[in-house]
Amino acid sequence: MNPPIGGGSTAGRTARRIADYTVLSVLSLVFALPVLYLLIGSLKPSDQVLAGLSGFLPTHLSFHNYAAVLRSLSSDSTGYFWRFMAVSLIVACTVVAGGLVVNSMAAYALSRLRWRGRQLVLTLVLLLLLIPFESVAVPLFYLFAGQRNTVWIQAVPFIANAFSIYQFHTFFRAIPASIEEAARVDGAGPWRILFRIVYPMSKPAFASVAILTFLTQWGSFLWPVLMVNDPAVRPLPLEMSVFQGQQPPDWGQILAFGVLLVLPVLIVFAFFQRWFIQGVASSAVKG
Repeated sequence: MNPPIGGGSTAGRTARRIADYTVLSVLSLVFALPVLYLLIGSLKPSDQVLAGLSGFLPTHLSFHNYAAVLRSLSSDSTGYFWRFMAVSLIVACTVVAGGLVVNSMAAYALSRLRWRGRQLVLTLVLLLLLIPFESVAVPLFYLFAGQRNTVWIQAVPFIANAFSIYQFHTFFRAIPASIEEAARVDGAGPWRILFRIVYPMSKPAFASVAILTFLTQWGSFLWPVLMVNDPAVRPLPLEMSVFQGQQPPDWGQILAFGVLLVLPVLIVFAFFQRWFIQGVASSAVKG
């Protein structure tokens, strides 16, 4: 009797599938436990948060910690929570919006247009991926020392991003050149091809870049530490560091602050998740 197509018996394939799902379930649980602890801890009294495994028990739950955080950051002396969040949103959205325009155009020029020095510029972009931000943070600090305590200085240096250019470049290279050639035959120029053909076909790439850029910028900490000491333009991650340093620490409120900090990221991911998954999948297949 010939073996089933695909090799192995039905029982063997079922066993492998069960093993795969078991491993994936265990890994998912490991990654989900800290998030679950964060959510439950933010709803519990502070003296019950750091209680080992019993911290996972959903007992004495309330929104008192959230109300206390918002109440404690609601005056001129402490700063306003919603102002901190507004600063973070303005900075992150500026970097995302500006980066999508600037980096996509740069990637299109590197992937489709023919001009002298293109390969050298692309090589320099790839080399920039190897340079950690920490190695250039101090030179940037002295370069922009006169622009401290402003919102724009937290955003503008990060609009152009080598990794985003590389992501767009990889996706644009996978678009069949015949589509653009047909548009050129019909009289379309580079700008019309970019905005009418390439961009509409690149929604997954835009979603992937937008989510990763927003996530990176939303959690930015080192640059605000160097450039911001005015509470009026302090972003949310930096304010959380200040809030956590208060004595004695109230861990229930700290965890509630953490939930409020990650909430915008979850909303952005929920909005773009369909295109983000498509972008990740296509990148994995294409390059």
